[in-house]
Amino acid sequence: MMENDKSGLCVRPPQLSRCPFASWLCAYPVVWLRLDVVAGLTAAAVVIPKALACAVIAGLPVNAGMYTALAALVVYPFLGSSRVLSVSTTSTLALMTASVVTTSLPGVAANNPVVVGGALALLVGAFLILAGVLRLGFIANFISKPVLIGFQAGIGVVIAVSQLKSVLGVHLVSQTTVGILCELSGALSRTHALTLYVAFAGVAVLLVLPRVTPRLSAPLVLVTVSALAATWFGLEARGVALVGAVPRGLPLIVCPDTSMLLHLWPAALGIALMSFTESVAAARTFIRRADPAINPARELVAIGAANLAAAFLGGFPAGGGTSQTAVNARAGARSQLAQLVTAGMVVVCLLFLSRGVSLLPQATLGALVLVVSASMVKPADFRAIGRVRKDELAWALVTTAGVVLIGTLEGILIAVAVSVLTLAYQFVHPPVYVMAHRPGTQIFCRLGDVPDDVTDPGLLILRTEGRIIFANAPYISDKMHALVDAHAPRVVVLECSAIPDIEYTALVMLTEAEERLRARGVELWLASLNPDLMWMMKRSPLENILGSHRIFRDLSEVQAAWKSRGLAAE
Repeated sequence: MMENDKSGLCVRPPQLSRCPFASWLCAYPVVWLRLDVVAGLTAAAVVIPKALACAVIAGLPVNAGMYTALAALVVYPFLGSSRVLSVSTTSTLALMTASVVTTSLPGVAANNPVVVGGALALLVGAFLILAGVLRLGFIANFISKPVLIGFQAGIGVVIAVSQLKSVLGVHLVSQTTVGILCELSGALSRTHALTLYVAFAGVAVLLVLPRVTPRLSAPLVLVTVSALAATWFGLEARGVALVGAVPRGLPLIVCPDTSMLLHLWPAALGIALMSFTESVAAARTFIRRADPAINPARELVAIGAANLAAAFLGGFPAGGGTSQTAVNARAGARSQLAQLVTAGMVVVCLLFLSRGVSLLPQATLGALVLVVSASMVKPADFRAIGRVRKDELAWALVTTAGVVLIGTLEGILIAVAVSVLTLAYQFVHPPVYVMAHRPGTQIFCRLGDVPDDVTDPGLLILRTEGRIIFANAPYISDKMHALVDAHAPRVVVLECSAIPDIEYTALVMLTEAEERLRARGVELWLASLNPDLMWMMKRSPLENILGSHRIFRDLSEVQAAWKSRGLAAE
């Protein structure tokens, strides 16, 4: 039996909490229905044109984008933990798919690229579900925000360059970004003027219309007007390439080709990682206070199942998109019913509007792709990173350059490698600094943070943060000895409140450091050890060397001992 909270909304009973869709379906308030329907219809105006554009980016027929959206929109709502995440596909995943379609198994891709897209979706789904079962959702955290910003910027540049041939109406052979730019210099003279005008008009609509009438969907207006213009003005007869025939009706269930799985699995692993990372980032961005927490394991399974469904419907890898989720959330979506409404609109499009889609100029889709890709390059984000961390700005730029110059799939490896190396660098280079105290108080902080703070001559209080292990112990030791040389103290205090653990090798090195300090006539004291460190210390030789008179509960005891022993006066 359902219970009611004080607001009158239904609250699901505990036994339903393990049911994936219980967070919204089993306790669905009727007052949400109108909001979800409106949000679903509004999101459809973005999802459908975006699905067409992503198929173009991926190098697949436009109907493959529609099939991917339909599969993901129907499957995710019943398995995912987010109430507003809109799942179809993204520009990033489409470009990563394209890099596989154009470089892997060229013969197969040339004859039937949909086969490659389906095989990729099958592998991506399998990897995500396996990761969900093993609860490996934390892996996505290995891509830092600056590196992800750099990766998406690089993707935006690559996508924009890849669409220049559609915008200019020229034929280009090169597949790489650098190759296209080099080839373009000789192809500009062959630009088809009318195609370029159509593309310019499309870009203008996408940029100007949202400022004039924000309530209208600029992509939907562009797609509709372009199809009508192609018919009225006979654009195809004037040399403007159209999308061409689009199969009418719902997709048939197909069996993905498993013969190429061994060849495609490395690329699929990278796509799976990016699919999950983008999806979780979008879900966390738009979560509301009243919504249940995002469950990474459930998200892995849900997005994996959406990819499997896309594979069997002739689609390609799917994932949650930030732009369409933003539209969904801002339109008032309260549950995943909104996504099911969007799926219904995709069905309507497949059944009744396939003729209109076939009349779309390729330059129109190219313009849509250009605007989407431009939105992925965010200079403000780079400036924000640079204002705070110059080194992390460098990592973001390196990732962008790697994607543009080396390749998309290689770029994801660069992104992960850069993130892991950044984490490793920070871990083995923890902060080591001198602490000072505020006169007349027991307040201690980093020396220099407050101008009035002082240190006691002869007493050097040092602090480091994080676990001390064999990898960072030498660095910490070198920094401490450099500070000892600079201050020439009688007593060195290691303040340990921010040290959760000391690994055995590091403990041995600390013991050796004490011996070197003692040889110089300097005492080592320890303060603010947590219970685990104290337990470890009592079982190590260092405890016998220091004795209880050199281990203190906090820095106030250190100051009291310093004064009582008369060391301050010496």
